Amino acid sequence: MADIPDDSELQLRKFQKELSAGTVSLALLAVLGRSATPMYGYQIAKRLESLDGVLSGKQSALYPVLRNLSAAGLLDSHTEPSAAGPPRRYYRITEAGRITLQQWTAAWRATRDSVDAVLEGIRE
Repeated sequence: MADIPDDSELQLRKFQKELSAGTVSLALLAVLGRSATPMYGYQIAKRLESLDGVLSGKQSALYPVLRNLSAAGLLDSHTEPSAAGPPRRYYRITEAGRITLQQWTAAWRATRDSVDAVLEGIRE
């Protein structure tokens, strides 16, 4: 009989999925914010995968986020032919994306610090 995950494992997976939803956008902006040149999706995915857990092996989750960030004006993109297959879409962060990255980074750090304080039992 196949192993059936217990309730705690299911809850952990749900929690990880919820955490991932917002952090992928932040991580994407950070990767592109540090890149001197535009990057295509596979390059971005490989960079994120090297940071253990950000994508959790789900490269397909990257592309809808890239489209949403582009639609919001946080990324610019263009397509270039590729000798190794179909054309590639390259992304770069916009000025609005850089401002958003700064805001989201501050919000992330404040949230992280607050949650860490609660988890560690520190009260101000």
